[in-house]
Formats: sequence, C-alpha cells, structure tokens
Amino acid sequence: MKFGIIVFPGSNCDHDAYHVISKQVGQPVDFIWHRDTNLSSYDAVIYSRGFFLWRLPARRRACPLLAGDGVGKEVCRVREICAGICTVFRFFAKRVFAGRFDPEPRSPFHCEHIHVRVETSDTPFTNEMQAGSVRRIPIAHAEGNYVCDDETLDQLRRDDRIVFRYCDATGDVTSAANPNGSRDNIAGICDTDATCWLDAASRARL
Repeated sequence: MKFGIIVFPGSNCDHDAYHVISKQVGQPVDFIWHRDTNLSSYDAVIYSRGFFLWRLPARRRACPLLAGDGVGKEVCRVREICAGICTVFRFFAKRVFAGRFDPEPRSPFHCEHIHVRVETSDTPFTNEMQAGSVRRIPIAHAEGNYVCDDETLDQLRRDDRIVFRYCDATGDVTSAANPNGSRDNIAGICDTDATCWLDAASRARL
C-alpha cells in the first residue's frame, strides 16, 4: 500500500507522518506538494496539521488548499482513502463529516501521553487492530474538541463511525481521561464508507 503525505504552506509534522508510515508501518510513502493533481499511484493520502490554520484570515486561505486547490480538489473528486489530522479536521468536517470542530479553548496546553480505545476495526486504518484494545499515544494539544448534536451522535454510533475514544489505561471511558472535552470522548471518526478518517483532537499525533 503506497501513501502520500500532503505538504502545503505552513504544514507541520508532515515529516512525523512520513516517519510513522515508512518506519513503523513499513509502507512506501512520498511527500505530495499541494498543487500536484496526480494521485493515481497512491492508495492513501494523509493531511498533517498546520500552524498557519490557527488565525481566522489564514483559515480562510487554507480552505482552497485543503479542499479546492490542486491535490485537495483531486482528493474530493476521487475520494481516495484519506486521513486528516489536527486543524485539517475543522475544514473536512464541514465537507464530509457530521458535527464540527469547536475552536474555543477548553483546557491548558497538553504535551503528554494519553490513551485511546479502538472502537471499530472496520476501517482501512484500524483493520489490524482489535476493537476494545487500548493504544498509548502522544498529544500536543492546546484547543478545540469535537462537538455534535444528539441526533448526529446517535447516527455515528449506529453507523459504527466512531474510530477512537479517549480512555484511561484500562480502557474505561471517563471524563478524567478526556483531554479536551470532546463529545462522548470521541478522538476519531470516519465517513460513511470508512475511507476517510479524521482525528478529532487538535494536534494529536495518531
């Protein structure tokens, strides 16, 4: 399986994603400049985070980069398997996903290891994981969380689209284990056909 890491002005931790795919996952991976449009040789693409997205004017400029410019437009057209991390969530959530990413500060900056529980193995990113298993991951988190109304949450549960939940080391989903106040401790969701996955925690490195 060949991966592509999207690189755009101000993107951050794209080299981290490259390292994980190449060294930890052991799959071929390339960097893809955001103006490139040919994705024919890639099975999956990953958008990493970007500090330039934090300020409102920059967020407006970022929308074309993520969804309508170059590779972003191609991703939306062909619906390649795609993962979006961090601030990319708030843009893709409006186009593909239910709910939204709340940019309001919820907690002090967190730079630590936390735990997430795998909620489903029925996605391209978790099909070798066991549902209910616990993963210890690092986060660098300052603001934002996933929010949705009751109807959306019920739909996510029915469709098995909640991929990860924040939990403690034993797998219990508790408010104390939630670093950002995300609804229902949600740490990751996928779209209806499980080909596109998003991290609900701002700047979490999954």
